[in-house]
Order: sequence, then structure tokens, then C-alpha cells
Amino acid sequence: DILVIDTDPQGNLTSGLGINRDYIQKSLYDIYTGKFSIEEAIIETSIPHLHIVPSNIDLLGVEIEIVQKDGRERILSNAIAKIKDKYRYIFIDCPPSLGLLTLNGLAAADSIIIPVQCEYYSLEGLGLLSRTLKLVRGSFNPALDIEGILLTMFDPRNTLSHQVAEEVKKFFHEKVYQTLIPRNVTLGEAPSHGKPAILYDARSKGAQSYLSLAKEILNK
Repeated sequence: DILVIDTDPQGNLTSGLGINRDYIQKSLYDIYTGKFSIEEAIIETSIPHLHIVPSNIDLLGVEIEIVQKDGRERILSNAIAKIKDKYRYIFIDCPPSLGLLTLNGLAAADSIIIPVQCEYYSLEGLGLLSRTLKLVRGSFNPALDIEGILLTMFDPRNTLSHQVAEEVKKFFHEKVYQTLIPRNVTLGEAPSHGKPAILYDARSKGAQSYLSLAKEILNK
């Protein structure tokens, strides 16, 4: 079985798997506040062997609620430790900001996959993330490794896409996946139908690129 944990208050992973965020009874928010255990918050998705700890807008205020707690950076890590052996893979979907929720995700993870949009400002974000990784390794998770860098929103007709890809490869070398995720209509449409791209339209270029990525990760 595989577990995904949605740690983004926007809950895009949750809704993208066809789960209505308005009707969630137990979510990641309840784990952070101690109302429920992680075992109680895990629900099955419509996809066999795929389980999720869902998220909703309640998570938006959790950083303020836990900021005074001792060990606030390890709440998620401690929760995951209780169920880690039940799953072959656990994926933690972090918000784009580098706050306490992301810090909890980084402290809990064995390794991270970093998606980088092929746009100029993404390069600036990589510098900030690199400094954050040093902080996390020094204070909370010395074994944290970069699993890989994933180039997304790649447009082969756009010179900037190629320039960003070259800069990222120059900085991270073999850590950059060979698979490039293109700009693709299917990838934009699939979440609104509550399905992953490979179930929405497996023949699309976007879905095929993610299947290639999965093979590349497993082969590593």
C-alpha cells in the first residue's frame, strides 16, 4: 500500500483524488492539534492500495496554533513513525511556502523530490530551498537527501525553458531527472475531474511523462 499526506492547506492533492474537502471529518489538522491519531485520519481513496491523510482549509491556522509547542518541527515525523512499517511508500505533499508545515515535512522525510518550474523565479526559489535544507539537516534531519530534481512546465519552443534546465543541471548534476514534464492540457484538466492524469487520460503526453518519471525513480 501507498500513503500520501496532504500538508498543503489548499488541499489540492485531496481534491485531485476526488475527495470533497468540505465533508472531511478528520484531517491532518486534527493530527497537528492532537485531536486524532494519524491512524484515525487515514482514509482510502477510489484508487486501490492508495490511502491519504487529507487536508482542508482548517490547516491554514495550524502554524499559529503549534508555534509555542515543544518539538513543533517533529509533530508529523512522530506521527508517521507509528504507521511507517504499514506502507511501502509514503509521499508528503508540502505547501510551496517554507513555513512550519513544510519544515515538518522535511523533518519527517527520508528524501525529497523538488519540482522546479522552467521559469526564471524558480531559480531564485532553489537558492532559498538549498539554505533551508542545510538548516533542516543541521537541526532536525541530518540524513535528509535530495531524491531528485524534477523539471516541470517545460516548453521545448521556449528558450527560457532550456536555459533554466541547463542552470539547474549545472547546479545539481546527476540529481536532475532525465524526464521532463511538459506544459500539457491534460495535466491542467485532470485535477478538476478528481483524477490523477494517468487515470484521466493515460495516452496524453503529460500522463506518459509522469509514467516515465515513475520508471526512472524506481530504476534508481
